[in-house]
Amino acid sequence: MGNEKKETGRKKGLSNALKYFFGVGDAGFVLMSNIETFYFMTFLTDLAQFSAGIAGVINSVFTIVDACLSWLYGGIINGTKAKKWGRYRSWLILVPWMVPFLYAFMFIRISDNEILSAIVIIIASISSHVVWNFSYVANATLISVVGKTPEERAILASSRATWNNVGGLLFSYLGLPFATLLAGYVGEKNKFAAAAFCLGVLMVVTYFAHFKMTEGYEEIETAATGKANDKTKVSIPEMFASLFQNPPLMVLMLADLAKWCVKFVTAASAIYYFRDAMGNPGLMVTYTFCISLGAIIGAFTMRFIAKALSSRTTMIVAYGGMAAALFMIYLFYGNAYTVIGLMTLAQVFYGMAFAASPALYADTVVYATWKSGKDASGWIMGLQNLPLKVAVFLRGTILSACLVAVGWKSGVVLEGAARQGMTIAFALVPAIFCLVGMILLLVGFRITKDKVAFYQSEIDARKN
Repeated sequence: MGNEKKETGRKKGLSNALKYFFGVGDAGFVLMSNIETFYFMTFLTDLAQFSAGIAGVINSVFTIVDACLSWLYGGIINGTKAKKWGRYRSWLILVPWMVPFLYAFMFIRISDNEILSAIVIIIASISSHVVWNFSYVANATLISVVGKTPEERAILASSRATWNNVGGLLFSYLGLPFATLLAGYVGEKNKFAAAAFCLGVLMVVTYFAHFKMTEGYEEIETAATGKANDKTKVSIPEMFASLFQNPPLMVLMLADLAKWCVKFVTAASAIYYFRDAMGNPGLMVTYTFCISLGAIIGAFTMRFIAKALSSRTTMIVAYGGMAAALFMIYLFYGNAYTVIGLMTLAQVFYGMAFAASPALYADTVVYATWKSGKDASGWIMGLQNLPLKVAVFLRGTILSACLVAVGWKSGVVLEGAARQGMTIAFALVPAIFCLVGMILLLVGFRITKDKVAFYQSEIDARKN
């Protein structure tokens, strides 16, 4: 007998749960990961009391390793045998339960021995990220697996981006205030570890919600004899061909770095700006609330703007808007409320870019399939993880360099030119990244709506 594939009654059309609640897992993920995004460097320098240099080394080592591994997850998922509940859905329940335990140790200094403590934190950082990246990539790929038409994929991408930013909004209440509440039970030094564990459990629960709501939407492969004939399984040469023979994808990945730089570098720098440049750390709650609300607005309105302008044009406009707003923050750094207003505007554009980018990656999937005849959607959609991880590395590198340059010392409020110097990491560098990203998209990403329609029609004709 030949190889067989069994389709387990795939559902047609999106359920109401998917239309309105796909993305709650991303909200849980953001709530969890924002403990690291906003407070990891603060934990290292203030609570664990590492020097700025050692803190920078800890952050750099784990983020470099994390970035080097980031391109592998989609390849492993796409290149290995599909699991019991589907190639992608299975990863939403197989590994997330390990995250809370590993993640908490990122925020614990286990001894007075600085080297030993640093090694434990680095190991915990790398292992927790390895575990959660499999689920993150599989979750992102479900947009192209569950959504079978451009309209369905747009609904899922917009819903996911909106919930992602809802998670950021909730973090303004469940971030530092939640950690401070937990400090009463576990002590000041362990408050971020406790928050990381609790929010990690929340992430596990919300990813399980994604697992349940996508039930019946992914094809399950089984083999009566021998090896399953799996058209979604891609060899290593085919993976690399879909990348290096896909210039728009490579340009998009470079440009996408700017979006993530805005998210991570500004987030990590914010506490230093409000506390050490403005002397008002209490504004962090207002700040995180406003920027999260702005990102939600941008993510939700993107579907309407993209319909009128195209996803490519929307992302170009968004990058230009972010660059302008961030440059203005560098100029008007002296008024904290003006900075909050400008960063909120920048986050509106960030929300637009965040919602638009999966659609552009999906366009490169169509291009690669048209060019090679092989569907590598899991691998290509997983490559979104690479610029994200590079930006995480840049977060610590840029911030550490800025702290050293302005002569930062714990507990000392900056004066004079050093106050503006703190906005180099907070605003100026991300603005430059956005400007470069906008130029890259204008010059190098030439996949238009009409071209995608042509590629898809050719692909459909080959199938027929």
